[in-house]
Amino acid sequence: LRSGQPIQINNQLSGAALTQFFSAMVSNFSHFHPVGVVLVAMLGIGVAEYSGFINAGLRALMAKTATWLLTPMVILVGIVSHSAVDAGYVLVIPLGGVIFYAAGRHPLAGIAAAFAGVSGGFSANFVPSALDPMLQGISQAGAQLLDPIVLLNPLNNYYFTTASSIIITLIGWAITDKIIEPKLAGNKLDGDLSDLPTMEPLQQEERIALRWSLFAILVSALLVVFSASLDASPWRDESGSLTSFSSPLMKSIVPLIFLLFLIPGLTYGIVIGKIRNSKQAIEGMSKSMSSMGYYLVIMFFIAQFIYAFGQSNLGVLLAVEGAEFLKAMALPAQFTIVGIIFLTGFINLFVGSASAKWALLAPIFIPMLMQLGISPDLAQAAYRIGDSSTNIITPLMPYFPLVVVYCQRYVTSAGIGTLTALMLPYSVVFIVVWSIFLLLYWQLGLPLGLQSSYEYIAG
Repeated sequence: LRSGQPIQINNQLSGAALTQFFSAMVSNFSHFHPVGVVLVAMLGIGVAEYSGFINAGLRALMAKTATWLLTPMVILVGIVSHSAVDAGYVLVIPLGGVIFYAAGRHPLAGIAAAFAGVSGGFSANFVPSALDPMLQGISQAGAQLLDPIVLLNPLNNYYFTTASSIIITLIGWAITDKIIEPKLAGNKLDGDLSDLPTMEPLQQEERIALRWSLFAILVSALLVVFSASLDASPWRDESGSLTSFSSPLMKSIVPLIFLLFLIPGLTYGIVIGKIRNSKQAIEGMSKSMSSMGYYLVIMFFIAQFIYAFGQSNLGVLLAVEGAEFLKAMALPAQFTIVGIIFLTGFINLFVGSASAKWALLAPIFIPMLMQLGISPDLAQAAYRIGDSSTNIITPLMPYFPLVVVYCQRYVTSAGIGTLTALMLPYSVVFIVVWSIFLLLYWQLGLPLGLQSSYEYIAG
């Protein structure tokens, strides 16, 4: 892309492409990252469900939380959860449905609210995450194509994303309670609801088992924190960082989620007498795996499509041509920023990775906007809005089929179309209101983040 060479579109129906496609089919699926992430996490969740730990924990939580605060709580937890990489998809979204069901509300509304927070609010977060330095590094590289001395702060959008977390929570709250839940009122639940929690008060033996389980979580968490706090901690990467993508701690997030459920699940089951041997623990894992058939089938086809689409270079062409078209229109700065948001949202329907998409777009968008006097910080903020808002309506998003599986637990007829229709109001309102919010934020001159600016001045 940066070499100036033309983009070569590769015909995926040619003999060479087809033989390569078939030879890579098994590895495309077996090495598809979301598959392993979900299955490993579900093993631990299965034990926690089987033992009754999740049931008891949610009942205890519900007893202390006002029903009207459930929606914003679920959305906000979803927003924060992606600081732990994929935790939100395998943890917060299914719990959103369970919590709503336990409160006597429609569980699909809880799943929708959690999905909106985790994925639709992907870039609205008041907790810094690995996404911040990743996007900043790409933005800085794009800016240095025009001005080699430009340096950006990794938290150059932090203030804006913090404010955005409040906006997304409020918008998601309104959409869930005023649009989604009334729309679901006529949808009957016909799934297997036998092991889901109810609002019955905890019995004494359940309270004792829950306390031991929480104690086990606390001890485990303290051990991780203590081991990570050491200067020579093996959790750190070669530079001593705990939060970089290459650090063992960040690479171990999913196994830690597995243990986060396995340890208290086993503790609860042993104390209350539900788990007496390893066979019963394995039975809990097996039960959770038995519900993943639909997910695995869909993920097989998504893995193959993403491979073929990447090999064709159509995604690269779409990104480059769209950016060049926007540049040729020579719109005023505010219209250009909004155009970038909507173009990014459209491209996101086909190219899901935030880093891969920005790696394509930043070398075009950022120098173009710098020539108009717009800073890389503002360009990156606009990109983040578009990248987040349409995550929740594209089946090509790797975790989309998993959310469909969560829905089918309650409504067996739920499918990809059901979930897309459910999430469409969030996506449309998010991208429109969030764009307006950025323009107002810009108009008021509020700082985007650390060492950030709205204007680019050469030299």
